[in-house]
Amino acid sequence: MPKVVKLILDTAKHHPLHKAWLKLAEKLAEEYGLELEVKEEDYMFAVEHGDTDDLGMAWLPQLFAVLEDGTVKVVLSQYPFDPKTTKPDETMAYEEAKKRLREIMGPGA
Repeated sequence: MPKVVKLILDTAKHHPLHKAWLKLAEKLAEEYGLELEVKEEDYMFAVEHGDTDDLGMAWLPQLFAVLEDGTVKVVLSQYPFDPKTTKPDETMAYEEAKKRLREIMGPGA
């Protein structure tokens, strides 16, 4: 299975959830022993590697994993909201991101 060597957070400081995204990325990088690179408003990177709308436009923030072969995979592109409270949910974001990292890394991650 591919090895993740780095996380990249492509973000915008003015985004209302910027701090939550940054906290999530830092927590995952520390937990998995990965380097964390923070890009600011690199829309070209997000368009090339991230999720886009039906017109091909990317949104920020998005969190990516870089594999040892240079492949970039989306870890999380939308911060989850608790349906009961309609507020951003840190625990849901953390669990979704970990689940996606395990899918990327394979068994034993």
